[in-house]
Amino acid sequence: MIIEKDILIIGGGPIGIACALECKKQGWNYVIIEKGALTNSLYNYPKNMTFFSTSEKLEIDEIPFISKNPKPNRDEALEYYRRVATSNNLEINLYESVLNINKTDSVFQIKTSKQTYSSKKVILSTGFYDIPNLLNVPGENLPKVMHYYKEAHPFTMQNVIVVGASNSSVDAALEIWRKGGHVTMVIRGESIGERVKYWVRPDIVNRIEEGSIKAYFNSEIIEITENEVSIKTPKDTKTIKNDYVVALTGYQPDFKLLKEIGVEISKNDKKLPNYNPKTMETNVKGLYLAGVICGGMETHKWFIENSRIHAKIIAKHIDSEFN
Repeated sequence: MIIEKDILIIGGGPIGIACALECKKQGWNYVIIEKGALTNSLYNYPKNMTFFSTSEKLEIDEIPFISKNPKPNRDEALEYYRRVATSNNLEINLYESVLNINKTDSVFQIKTSKQTYSSKKVILSTGFYDIPNLLNVPGENLPKVMHYYKEAHPFTMQNVIVVGASNSSVDAALEIWRKGGHVTMVIRGESIGERVKYWVRPDIVNRIEEGSIKAYFNSEIIEITENEVSIKTPKDTKTIKNDYVVALTGYQPDFKLLKEIGVEISKNDKKLPNYNPKTMETNVKGLYLAGVICGGMETHKWFIENSRIHAKIIAKHIDSEFN
């Protein structure tokens, strides 16, 4: 049996939820398909993560986000978006993966792990947190290597390498060090990233300068073994004792669905999808993008604060076509 919808939204994060709210206002027959938990990317963030944005800038559809902190944390965000979804009785199917999308004439057919749908319009709001940027070095497949970080406790009294100099890397390095881990950072650039949260950056710089956290700049891992890691530095190659590697080198969108349905992707390293910023519609008529996926590999370009407007832009364009 094929389930018919006006709008099918792929991705149940904050921007997908914002799109669903717009659909509900218009009285359209819609559904969100989410392969994991509600706001799955946020759920997989580190437990103690604090947002850069203030709560009012994370609000969707002008629904107040009340936080007890100047900047909300992960748990507060999970509660907020859950309440938005449940109190508005949004149509969301969780733990359902989209397998493929095909278009015949003006109708999309979407096959998932549970159902087959047909839809007049499709909105892709799938984020970027599912595919880590790999180190591509020998030993990366060892159990001690991880590309996601949840909390510091497992690394207490362990020799831990944290790869990267972004917000996630810095937060992990500081937290592991404060929980009794012996932390070494391996950083390709010459300094801690400029986009690191302004209230955190001085902390990591001071910890490195005082020697509490060892950092190798302009360096990269070249091999990982069971008990050691080899690091290529500007001067030489060093091999150090190691129990865990936390490689927080960033993530990338899953371009598979985009390419299969025919969305054009730029040939350069940015891998920018082709869409009209005035409507958010791609070169495939009826297929829209919302949220961070619009930036391709530039995953820092779009985030909740500046992409929540995508939902209203898309709804306005769809309304003009439906009417």
